[in-house]
Amino acid sequence: MKQVVQNYKSGELAVLDVPVPGCKPGGVLVRSAYSLISTGTEMMKVSEAGMSMLGKARSRPDQVAKLMQSVATNGVPATYRKVMGKLDSYTPLGYSLCGIVEQVGAGIDDVKVGDLVACAGNEHALHAELNWVPKNLYSPVPEGLAPRHAAFGTVGSIALQGVRQGEPQLGEVALVIGLGLIGQLVAQLLTAAGVRVVGVDPDPARCELAESLGAAATGDPASAAVEAAVADLTGGHGVDQVYLAAGGSSNQPVELAARLCRDRGRVVDIGKCRLDLPWNAYYEKELDVRFSRSYGPGRYDPEYELEGRDYPIGYVRWTERRNLACFLDLAARGRVDVDPLVSHIADFDDAVDTYQRLKDGELKAVAVLFRYADQEPEAEKETPAPTVAVPTVTARPSTARAVSSPVRIAFVGAGNYATSMLLPHLARRDGVELSTVVTTTALSGANAQRKFGFAEATTDLDAVLGDTSIDAVFVVTRHSSHAELTRQALLAGKSVFVEKPLALTEDELAGVLAAVEESGNDRLQVGFNRRFAPLLREAKGRFGVRTGPANLRYLVNAGRLQGGSWYLQQGTEGSRFAGEGGHFIDTASWLLDADPVSVYATGSGGNEDLQVVLRYADDSTATISYVTTGAPGYPKETLDLVADGKVLRLDDFVRASVYGRKRWVSSRLPKARDKGQNAELAAFVRAVRTGGPMPVPLQSLVATTAATLAVQTGLAGGAPVTLAGPR
Repeated sequence: MKQVVQNYKSGELAVLDVPVPGCKPGGVLVRSAYSLISTGTEMMKVSEAGMSMLGKARSRPDQVAKLMQSVATNGVPATYRKVMGKLDSYTPLGYSLCGIVEQVGAGIDDVKVGDLVACAGNEHALHAELNWVPKNLYSPVPEGLAPRHAAFGTVGSIALQGVRQGEPQLGEVALVIGLGLIGQLVAQLLTAAGVRVVGVDPDPARCELAESLGAAATGDPASAAVEAAVADLTGGHGVDQVYLAAGGSSNQPVELAARLCRDRGRVVDIGKCRLDLPWNAYYEKELDVRFSRSYGPGRYDPEYELEGRDYPIGYVRWTERRNLACFLDLAARGRVDVDPLVSHIADFDDAVDTYQRLKDGELKAVAVLFRYADQEPEAEKETPAPTVAVPTVTARPSTARAVSSPVRIAFVGAGNYATSMLLPHLARRDGVELSTVVTTTALSGANAQRKFGFAEATTDLDAVLGDTSIDAVFVVTRHSSHAELTRQALLAGKSVFVEKPLALTEDELAGVLAAVEESGNDRLQVGFNRRFAPLLREAKGRFGVRTGPANLRYLVNAGRLQGGSWYLQQGTEGSRFAGEGGHFIDTASWLLDADPVSVYATGSGGNEDLQVVLRYADDSTATISYVTTGAPGYPKETLDLVADGKVLRLDDFVRASVYGRKRWVSSRLPKARDKGQNAELAAFVRAVRTGGPMPVPLQSLVATTAATLAVQTGLAGGAPVTLAGPR
């Protein structure tokens, strides 16, 4: 039979042919259907194996202590031989699977050949075609539960035991730090128990996943939004329990736990994170720190695990096996949903490649399953390839008409971008009248009115939308309100200029297009200004018409955000790329004169740094590197377009060049960078005044928005996302 193994000395991973285990008394021989990769525990082991000897020592100080004791007892030569012999051996991987009983050992009467069972244990539920599993480490799978879902039994038991250690009560509030596989399951179990959950993770995709599965709120550990959510849900008292499901060497989780936990609250350690408890913080609140040991009582007890001696239920209600059965029952009854956690299903024969992709970061996943060769295809619901819809733009015949000069404009929002990048251009433009500014606070409206000459300032949006004398509405508010305000303005018959992003979700995008269809009003422009930048337009003209596929590389040195920026409120305002990335996707698509057909995205540093690859129908590609960790003094945007033996180069909207049979280099701009806002506004005002076409076709705006949304989908799924719809 085949089994996945690793050499801890060299880090080598392999699928070996090994002997079939015998079916001993007190257990069953199980043929694997699906086994689950623990992307936390297993990948930590895989990563450690690839370290140098010094790196291994640093990562396992407990083993170093044992080594030194052995040196003192047995001497250096004997200890060296023992350690090298152990390191230079193959060790198994895996501890959670589902399979079919192939043979029943003596003394087993609760299952029979052909039964489906979930199995546990890092010596008995391995990534192997066959495993011998003792009685207390398997449990029959309830009817109706799919094998691929039952394979989650062991990790589900780990999460369940952690929740039991926290002793949650109906109506309490819990904080889950770390939203990997275990954290996601802990959050679901708590929600099922009537506990409101706040989740914490630096990965916005994992936060979104937790919220979609029932968490009340989520956010980045450094985000003020998390503290605000805890204060709101607990009346300022702090959470009742904290579950540490994070890994790594940072002490931030235990410090955050102390800060957000109530007086005499409970802190449960489930993961493997640093535990330098800040004494004053824990003492002053008299926090109860508890540890959760794997799957539950019985773990590491050979008499329980290997000899099958159960603990009396009157003394130990929830043992290892009872936890396993309980989690399977919850999954079978739909109280826990593991299907959204499955990021990827790989054939068992591709195990080595799958581990390598996980290690390299190419495959971003919460949970990965191995599917074994004997598994019937009908028993599996294939995980569909991720798709983001690009809706067809449909509308009744446009009611656009010319308007008498001047074009009367209302602004909804008067924040920094509106007052620094848009209003200065409009205030001095002939044929424009700044009619009304709408803000949520009276003072900001009054300031905009005084500075830019609005005729009126108000907080009443409905009055503005109902004013038939207003021709166009600018939506320049926070990202979360863009789609709804745009929808309302379109239904009111206004021409709309909305700053990016147009929408943060597919549902929001669909709502905007439904308003277009209902009203027949397609007079919409999104603030994708870079395609209007004079320098870039000239460079594109000099490059000429493209005949063959192109490769475009776009580096965006975005830089760090200042603390307190509302861009960090990802739970409500979307990720940073969701808010800004449309700029770069639109620029690439405009340069290539096409809309993308697929998107692949991968990230690092909690997805603060992204690589986004767009593919186009003619085999052109555009790679956008969106990074926050670069040097502040380096240019923000540099772009290279290569095709047909020519190269177009843009240096941060200061200088451009085209290399071909002849070389063209622009003069260096003597003034501030012109990223196209003035030309964009001129084109929009002209379209409103004349009733002519909007500056950018609506279908292009929709395609760019869908591609931006696909980045988040791709980060969550770790696979390319197809953009389905017309091109």
